Amino acid sequence: MKKHTQIYMNHFGYDISDYIPCELPNCGKRCVDVHHITPRSQGGKDTIDNLMGLCRECHHEVHFGTKLKNDYLKEVHNNKL
Repeated sequence: MKKHTQIYMNHFGYDISDYIPCELPNCGKRCVDVHHITPRSQGGKDTIDNLMGLCRECHHEVHFGTKLKNDYLKEVHNNKL
Protein backbone atom coordinates (compact mmCIF):
# COMPACT_ATOMS: atom_id res chain seq x y z
CA MET A 1 0.00 0.00 0.00
CA LYS A 2 1.32 3.46 -0.88
CA LYS A 3 2.47 5.67 1.98
CA HIS A 4 -0.13 8.38 1.35
CA THR A 5 -2.93 5.80 1.24
CA GLN A 6 -1.83 4.40 4.60
CA ILE A 7 -1.71 7.91 6.11
CA TYR A 8 -5.28 8.57 4.92
CA MET A 9 -6.63 5.25 6.18
CA ASN A 10 -4.91 5.51 9.56
CA HIS A 11 -6.18 9.05 10.15
CA PHE A 12 -9.81 8.08 9.63
CA GLY A 13 -9.47 4.63 11.22
CA TYR A 14 -10.27 2.75 8.02
CA ASP A 15 -9.37 -0.86 7.40
CA ILE A 16 -8.70 -2.28 3.93
CA SER A 17 -12.03 -4.14 4.09
CA ASP A 18 -14.10 -1.02 4.97
CA TYR A 19 -16.42 0.70 2.53
CA ILE A 20 -14.87 4.15 2.19
CA PRO A 21 -17.20 6.59 0.41
CA CYS A 22 -15.96 9.13 -2.12
CA GLU A 23 -15.53 12.48 -0.35
CA LEU A 24 -17.23 14.52 -3.04
CA PRO A 25 -20.80 15.55 -2.24
CA ASN A 26 -23.59 13.71 -4.04
CA CYS A 27 -21.32 10.88 -5.14
CA GLY A 28 -21.29 8.12 -2.52
CA LYS A 29 -19.45 5.61 -4.70
CA ARG A 30 -16.63 3.55 -3.23
CA CYS A 31 -13.33 5.38 -2.77
CA VAL A 32 -10.59 3.57 -4.67
CA ASP A 33 -8.00 6.35 -4.97
CA VAL A 34 -6.38 8.69 -2.45
CA HIS A 35 -5.83 11.97 -4.26
CA HIS A 36 -3.25 14.67 -3.48
CA ILE A 37 -5.18 17.96 -3.57
CA THR A 38 -1.97 19.86 -4.27
CA PRO A 39 0.13 17.52 -6.42
CA ARG A 40 3.50 16.40 -5.09
CA SER A 41 5.03 17.84 -8.26
CA GLN A 42 3.80 21.26 -7.07
CA GLY A 43 5.02 20.90 -3.50
CA GLY A 44 2.07 18.95 -2.09
CA LYS A 45 2.83 16.72 0.87
CA ASP A 46 1.62 13.34 2.11
CA THR A 47 -0.36 14.99 4.93
CA ILE A 48 -3.98 14.43 5.80
CA ASP A 49 -4.93 18.00 4.91
CA ASN A 50 -3.67 17.34 1.36
CA LEU A 51 -5.22 13.88 0.86
CA MET A 52 -8.78 12.97 -0.03
CA GLY A 53 -10.52 9.76 -0.96
CA LEU A 54 -12.18 9.67 -4.37
CA CYS A 55 -13.95 7.13 -6.54
CA ARG A 56 -12.34 6.41 -9.88
CA GLU A 57 -14.78 8.60 -11.86
CA CYS A 58 -14.33 11.64 -9.61
CA HIS A 59 -10.56 11.15 -9.57
CA HIS A 60 -10.55 11.11 -13.38
CA GLU A 61 -12.70 14.26 -13.44
CA VAL A 62 -10.30 16.02 -11.07
CA HIS A 63 -7.34 15.29 -13.34
CA PHE A 64 -8.91 15.59 -16.78
CA GLY A 65 -12.21 17.44 -16.37
CA THR A 66 -13.02 21.08 -15.99
CA LYS A 67 -15.47 21.36 -13.10
CA LEU A 68 -13.49 20.20 -10.04
CA LYS A 69 -10.79 22.66 -9.02
CA ASN A 70 -8.32 22.51 -6.12
CA ASP A 71 -9.98 25.27 -4.08
CA TYR A 72 -13.28 23.37 -4.14
CA LEU A 73 -11.54 20.10 -3.23
CA LYS A 74 -9.80 21.75 -0.27
CA GLU A 75 -13.09 23.17 0.99
CA VAL A 76 -14.90 19.82 0.75
CA HIS A 77 -12.03 17.96 2.40
CA ASN A 78 -11.56 20.50 5.21
CA ASN A 79 -15.23 20.14 6.09
CA LYS A 80 -14.62 16.41 6.63
CA LEU A 81 -11.63 16.98 8.90
